[in-house]
Amino acid sequence: MSVIFDPLVALPLLWGLIGLCGAAIVVALWRGLRGWLLRLLAMTILLVGLANPILQEETRKPLTDIVILVIDQTASQSLGARDSQTRAAVSQIRANVAALDNTELREIVLGDGADDAGSLVMSALSQALAEEPRARVAGAILVTDGQIHDLGLTPDMPAPLHVLLTGQATDWDRRLVIQSAPAFAILGEEITLNLRIEDLGAVPANLPPFAELTIAVDADAPMTFRVPVGEDLELPLVLPHAGMNVLNMTLGTSVGELTDRNNAAVVQINGVRDRLRVLLVSGEPHTGERVWRNLLKSDPSVDLVHFTILRPPEKQDNIPVEELALIAFPTRELFVQKIKDFDLIIFDRFAMRGLLPMEYIDNVVQYVQEGGTVLVAAGPEYGTVDSLWRTPLAQILPAEPTGRVINQGFLPQLTDLGQRHPVTGDLQSQSATWGRWFRMNEVTALRGQVVMTGPQDRPLLILDRVGQGRVGFLASDHVWLWGRSFEGGGPQLELLRRLAHWMLKEPDLEEDALVATAKGDVLTITRRTISDAPLGDLTITDPKGRATSLAMPQTGAGQFSLTWQAPMMGLYRLQQGDLERVVAVGPTAPREFAAPLADGTAVAPLIAPSFGGVLRIADGLPDLRAIRAGRTAFGRGWIGITPRGAYETVGLRVTPALPSWAWLILAALTAIGAWLIEGRRAVTTRAK
Repeated sequence: MSVIFDPLVALPLLWGLIGLCGAAIVVALWRGLRGWLLRLLAMTILLVGLANPILQEETRKPLTDIVILVIDQTASQSLGARDSQTRAAVSQIRANVAALDNTELREIVLGDGADDAGSLVMSALSQALAEEPRARVAGAILVTDGQIHDLGLTPDMPAPLHVLLTGQATDWDRRLVIQSAPAFAILGEEITLNLRIEDLGAVPANLPPFAELTIAVDADAPMTFRVPVGEDLELPLVLPHAGMNVLNMTLGTSVGELTDRNNAAVVQINGVRDRLRVLLVSGEPHTGERVWRNLLKSDPSVDLVHFTILRPPEKQDNIPVEELALIAFPTRELFVQKIKDFDLIIFDRFAMRGLLPMEYIDNVVQYVQEGGTVLVAAGPEYGTVDSLWRTPLAQILPAEPTGRVINQGFLPQLTDLGQRHPVTGDLQSQSATWGRWFRMNEVTALRGQVVMTGPQDRPLLILDRVGQGRVGFLASDHVWLWGRSFEGGGPQLELLRRLAHWMLKEPDLEEDALVATAKGDVLTITRRTISDAPLGDLTITDPKGRATSLAMPQTGAGQFSLTWQAPMMGLYRLQQGDLERVVAVGPTAPREFAAPLADGTAVAPLIAPSFGGVLRIADGLPDLRAIRAGRTAFGRGWIGITPRGAYETVGLRVTPALPSWAWLILAALTAIGAWLIEGRRAVTTRAK
């Protein structure tokens, strides 16, 4: 029951009356009136009556106290006996809460989040608190291994917060940690990966101080090394190819360690070329020469060395040499001393004419067979006696000249193979119409891949592999017409760019390639081929060694593609025919397994302000007690909650303290009493 006031007059008037009454009492005291106390009482009764006190009585319904239980069922909770410990702890808490009066349990089960977010226990607790009245929350209990990845979101608790820790104090684990690794590296230059092998927890005393580390690059055969444990290691590495290089590092499993899920690591490094060194040798000045120069100079990553034969030996016009060139043609330096420094050599309308000794051409042949690349853009000179075909270079050239030059307009056409080849496959989508060319050499294709043809299906563009290197042959010098937009032009820059990059062995332009990219847990797998033979099924091997076979539907000329959802994070191996590829889905060691030991050290300071505690389940399941607020809420074998005494008002009764007439009678009686006392005193005074 409570007392409220509903004044019968306005509050300013009431306060004014209080002031007047106070002044009257002061005057009575100053004059020494014996009835001042009754006067004060009469005025007080009158003022209280004007304030109109009312008795208010509520009918209350008690509300139950709420205990929040967050159950961590993320991946790390499956290690060892943690799952059974969790079930036992949950059963005990349910029974304890059921035994308490006026108390109910709210359970939140937390699983693995998306994108390897880890154990978001505090986020789950905050959400549960937001859904319940804080005045009813008597406590919260977290059943977890202590590996909580959102500790910064720990909520302000209105009651004790406890952690029941799974796992064993004797657990230990060995893990592989990549401390630093570059995202990209320059081909041919050595890079360094920093890594460390660590032992955590109660490590056995007889454990060897060395571990077996296996390293594999892409799908190549792995290599095994014996490395020390507990030391920072530097791994020198030179990337084998351009594009994405996948390094898979795995530790051997030790007996008794908690998990091997953190014994592996995948590092993906993109291999890029620092500077492309290109040697362009033009046999004579011509309109198409500018096409090659503009293409190569427009790329800032290309170092171009360009020489043009301004005057062939047979042209005798008595012009001094110093007026024709700034420097002499350094043939020996380019074709003997520094030939292996170039990534690509282009012969543009080049004829021998006694300019290069045959042993220099032999060097070019050897350069290609050992991995170099040569591109020949042939003009009319290719069918003459001074042709490159009449030199040792014929060993690697894919086309033999007939000696005839075709001088007529024609539209270059893609062959069936060219429509599937990555160099020319979608060129026709680059330009709505193609303009004509007007000259090409008639050649016979001896080997290689004919991807473009001219009049009467004669070979126009041939690509070939020789030894470890590559050779490209363009039987016309009129590609520049596309650059001048003649009759609508054509995809000149794109064709030459792709041609150069294919010769430089860029992975995106390989004829037969198996490419896989991962976005989240979804793999996009593409197979590119120029073969007409039917492809077999794609075999996907997951991190646990389980194989899945899938058919790849055709999505275009020479293109096969599918998307597949990976069932788990880790390294996947893809194989189709003789092509293999590895791809990492998420981190090889998920965040849940980065530090798998059950430990409450990090969470203990955050729950201390709520007077809660961290208890290990392996030491015994605690009882649940009710304690007063502000006291330590845990002890040996028990944890406490704070009853909140919350209630709901279901009824309200309002009654005046006294009727108005009663207040008036009381005020009148006390006033009369004061008058009688003061009147008697006056009579006594006159009698004397």
